[in-house]
Amino acid sequence: MSVAPARLQRIARPRLYEQLVEQLVQFMEADELVPGDRLPPERELAEKLGVSRATLSQALVALEVLGVIDVQHGTGATIIARPTLASVIQGFREHRSRLPDIIEARSTLEVKLAELAAARRTEEDLANIDDALDAMAAEIADGGRGVAGDERFHAAVTAAAQSSVLARMMALIHEMILETRIESLGQPGRPEQSLKSHRAIADAIRQGNAEAAAKAMRDHIILVSEVALLAAEDER
Repeated sequence: MSVAPARLQRIARPRLYEQLVEQLVQFMEADELVPGDRLPPERELAEKLGVSRATLSQALVALEVLGVIDVQHGTGATIIARPTLASVIQGFREHRSRLPDIIEARSTLEVKLAELAAARRTEEDLANIDDALDAMAAEIADGGRGVAGDERFHAAVTAAAQSSVLARMMALIHEMILETRIESLGQPGRPEQSLKSHRAIADAIRQGNAEAAAKAMRDHIILVSEVALLAAEDER
């Protein structure tokens, strides 16, 4: 009796930025770097690795998402946790597996929050939203990604909705949202795009247009959910 041959499955080729992440972790281990130490400047690292700064930036964003480094404009990448290669690979798998659920949760909660904010906002709420937009714009103008301002904006919209239950639900997924925020704003041109969509949300809330606010927030979630780290291929 003949046995049917097993079907072979195509093995996914590791993305270039994943290979770089592995090399960076191995570099940290070999040099015995500890929390508080800084990585070499991006330009120097890119030259040593033979890759573009854009590709290296993806690898650094990935490590930041996993809580290994903290990247600040003007100071570079500082190590905040000493990882093992195994823990980083596991972190990648867990991050990818929960991304769809995080996006789904944001689409459900934040769209409703924007709708409620348009109906319930006070003058103080509008002032806090404007302050957050100004803070994000200033960060971007200074060469940063606007992560802090982005977080302030969504917090201000949540507060304007005046729903204690939805606010508690947002607090529960805060850390997971932070992962996607860092990942999204690390994409080229994304900070400016995100700020523009924030302004559309703010305008609808200011006008008291609940339907428009919900749509603007839905469009924003779709925008920030598109990240290069999930692309099928990477280029040198």
